[in-house]
Amino acid sequence: MTSVRVNELISVAGQPDAAGFAAFAADGFAGVINARPDGEEPGQPGDAAEKASAAAAGLAYSFVPVKGAEITEADIRAFQRAMMQAKGPVVAHCKSGTRALTLYALGEVLDGRMQPGDVEAFGQNLGFDLAGARRWLEKRAGQTAVVKAFFEPRTCSVQYVVSDPVTKRCAIIDPVLDFDEMSGATGTTNADAILAHIDSEGLTVEWVLDTHPHADHFSAAHYLKGKTGAPTAIGAHVTEVQLLWKEIYNWPALETDGSQWNRLFAEGDTFEIGGLEARVMFSPGHTLASVTYVIGDAAFVHDTVFTPDSGTARTDFPGGSASALWHSIQAILSLPEETRLFSGHDYQPGGRHPRWESTVTAQKTANPHISGIDEAGFVTLRQARDRTLPKPKLMLHALQVNIRGGRLPEPEENGRRYLKIPLDAL
Repeated sequence: MTSVRVNELISVAGQPDAAGFAAFAADGFAGVINARPDGEEPGQPGDAAEKASAAAAGLAYSFVPVKGAEITEADIRAFQRAMMQAKGPVVAHCKSGTRALTLYALGEVLDGRMQPGDVEAFGQNLGFDLAGARRWLEKRAGQTAVVKAFFEPRTCSVQYVVSDPVTKRCAIIDPVLDFDEMSGATGTTNADAILAHIDSEGLTVEWVLDTHPHADHFSAAHYLKGKTGAPTAIGAHVTEVQLLWKEIYNWPALETDGSQWNRLFAEGDTFEIGGLEARVMFSPGHTLASVTYVIGDAAFVHDTVFTPDSGTARTDFPGGSASALWHSIQAILSLPEETRLFSGHDYQPGGRHPRWESTVTAQKTANPHISGIDEAGFVTLRQARDRTLPKPKLMLHALQVNIRGGRLPEPEENGRRYLKIPLDAL
């Protein structure tokens, strides 16, 4: 397999066969990055076979699969991490080498080592057409909302800071409060990383937003309100979730009027983040209270749809509904085709890197839970899949915190806080 040397750190190539990995090792490479999704064409070796070939040749191996038209910043950063983890020169491949070189070049631009206007000439000098990279950069330059994601690997959650680049005003969406169920320890490492980013970028927090009462992690909304002074908000139907869980927890003192947040959003409500207009869509199905925040050209769709290879969210929690989720998804898919959709989780199917951004177009064409399926088919598929899923391990821990806006239980007379776990309630 012939590779094209980009520099001392990276070369790019087309699809190698099994013997090609031994040749890469003989040529002094330390690792291989596979940027090609499985199943693109018949006879393609695929991730599992390439991983085995790399191991046999003593090479590090990373799987960063992308489609050319759907590359996101998460893909670019994953590609960069794969290069660093190899601890030596790497060869990156796809079908022809173009996508691999695109990922590298875009990373160089994002980090300021290459100018956007130099990308196509850079590719031409190596024999590749990087017009797709130019278009990606042009599209990025035209985006109205700046989105920074923070992936939390313990619960596979994605937290966001969305900002207006003109006014430097921002909102925090779905922040995570650290919790270790084995020790009972809580912490603020994830939330503090968000605050550090906000400080480094010179941003001012206008809102701390949750899309729904989460069942798999604690919300850091209350902590961040204390640190920033920004108001907290969630969907108005959270009061129905409070009533439901008040009964499950046998918690007569729980206030069920949503007063734990500064604002409860209803369908169609609008608010501002600097010069960005934000709109609220009521998106039930995963929970009774789920909302989507449409901010500029981005929509934060929480646990309705994931990236297309991951399908859609479960609907078997108390108050969930597959039919309601179907209608929520249809409303999201009625947004403009190029709207960026940001999901609340990524479970890395097939062992790929974390991804959280897609578009309306990508969801319509590539999500197997959506493309070519009607409501009846979706409900049947969703309910059958839900029956195979265990409940989230933190569900009973998290809900009693999250239906109070991220507030931990009050300390008892000994100064300690305690969670209450209802037995046999679900």
